[in-house]
Amino acid sequence: MDAETDALTDVPGMRVGHATRSGDGWLTGTTVVLAPEGGAVAAVDVRGGGPGTKETDALDPRNVVRTVDAVVLTGGSAYGLDSASGVMAWLEEHGRGVRVGPGPEHVVPVVPAACVFDLGRGGDFRARPDAAMGRAAVEAAAAGPAGAAVAQGCVGAGTGAVVGALKGGVGTASTVLGSGVTVGALVVANAAGSAMDPETGVLYGEFWQGRRVGYPATGVHEAARRRLAEAAARHTPPPLNTTLAVVATDAVLSKAQAQKVAGTAHDGIARAVRPVHLLNDGDTVFALATGARPLPAGDPLVLNEVLAAGADLVTRALVRVVRAATPYAGPGGDWPSYGELYGAP
Repeated sequence: MDAETDALTDVPGMRVGHATRSGDGWLTGTTVVLAPEGGAVAAVDVRGGGPGTKETDALDPRNVVRTVDAVVLTGGSAYGLDSASGVMAWLEEHGRGVRVGPGPEHVVPVVPAACVFDLGRGGDFRARPDAAMGRAAVEAAAAGPAGAAVAQGCVGAGTGAVVGALKGGVGTASTVLGSGVTVGALVVANAAGSAMDPETGVLYGEFWQGRRVGYPATGVHEAARRRLAEAAARHTPPPLNTTLAVVATDAVLSKAQAQKVAGTAHDGIARAVRPVHLLNDGDTVFALATGARPLPAGDPLVLNEVLAAGADLVTRALVRVVRAATPYAGPGGDWPSYGELYGAP
């Protein structure tokens, strides 16, 4: 069943904050997923051929770091990874991180981060997130109440995102499993591939949602195809890359189990975007487990329910991205939105 706000923040203790900047050459931003006090067990799975990441090696189950306090998703390509420095500084000020000395101030926050390519989409190639934007995003996350709704669409790291020839952005979804475990996902969709079947106009991800899919009228679809072709012709070379996701749960997971969750969640991307995991993609999925609710004992396969839910939620969040996005036309490009072309579902 869907959780209360149908967002990553339905996982108790998880918070999300966006920092967004658009206009005057800007079209970018940063999104921070903030774990509860004490951090969350974390893992990552990178499948794109051109990732831009920070601190992902620390999440390897063979390595010493077990928990992290925040994950950063950001625009600005590799330049935008500087936004993690602002999050790191905020965490240090609050005494959160890996303890490396006797005092509460002796911490080193480990802040994994991944970026999408949106350089120049607002018109200024040098307009990209920095440490100040990262701090603004983590402060927004910390300021929000527990379980707060998460803004979707062209916000945060999804501000300048595009999916094929359509405008992309941020989406989120959640569910409560029969065991009582909550699973949530947040996605930043900025893919080189398409989220839409070019022959019918139907979103790929909607074929996987267990409901009847309505096909757009022929005239509507033909008009949309012409509009998309016009927009695509203005972008040479075509836009780059990358879908990012965070899957979170309140289950007790080891780092190895969390890594399996991150890996399986990539199936959710593959259902909703075609093609994926190309050389010019940076597709990266993080998994976070707060450890508040033990999985039922005695059966190692109970993790399967979490694995399946993570992938399903990533697909659903990707559909919500495309449905929530708003069109952009400006000095850096021209990207219609799915809603502009096809209307509400």
